[in-house]
Amino acid sequence: MVRIALSWSGGKDSCMALHELINRGDEVACLLTTVPQETGKTFAHNEDIKKMEAQAESLGIPLELVHCTYDTYTEDFLEELVKLKTKYRLDAIAFGDMYLEGHREWGQKLADAAGLKAVYPLWSEQSEMLTMLNKFINSGYKAEVIKVREDVLPLDWVGRLLDESFIKDISEKDVCPMGESGEYHTFVYDGPLFKKEVRS
Repeated sequence: MVRIALSWSGGKDSCMALHELINRGDEVACLLTTVPQETGKTFAHNEDIKKMEAQAESLGIPLELVHCTYDTYTEDFLEELVKLKTKYRLDAIAFGDMYLEGHREWGQKLADAAGLKAVYPLWSEQSEMLTMLNKFINSGYKAEVIKVREDVLPLDWVGRLLDESFIKDISEKDVCPMGESGEYHTFVYDGPLFKKEVRS
């Protein structure tokens, strides 16, 4: 059995990655969440740490916070990953990226430097993103939009649940349906792997 650390944002992509890893028999030893000192909240999603801790508790998987700065993000991540490799006897680190080559290259270099395998359980073609969104919504997980890029999506989408109505509306926009370029971010609060709902 492969022991894996999963890069964890709390959103749909990392949740889908977790689901895939567990379904194929891998052991997710811990969840890794980066926390820039500049904000004290999660990187990119800007989520409250207490909500991340509640997620991890409901999932029954340890959460490890990677404290970093924007300027030294990679170096800080690598330093912490090397420590966690020993602590959890890790074989690999997994990411929820789907098709952006630049993200995959960064993760591969990070894993190589730490002496780990890089795993991308959701890797697919860009043309498959609407199918991926449907798969997530039909999987039984529940998520809400917590952040949008206001240059591409309306601010009033914050708070929307990912459901059939969301699929219809996002498919009419000129954006990636899965928000792979940061068009929107989500927080997953319930689903098959959760012991209890974690909405605030």
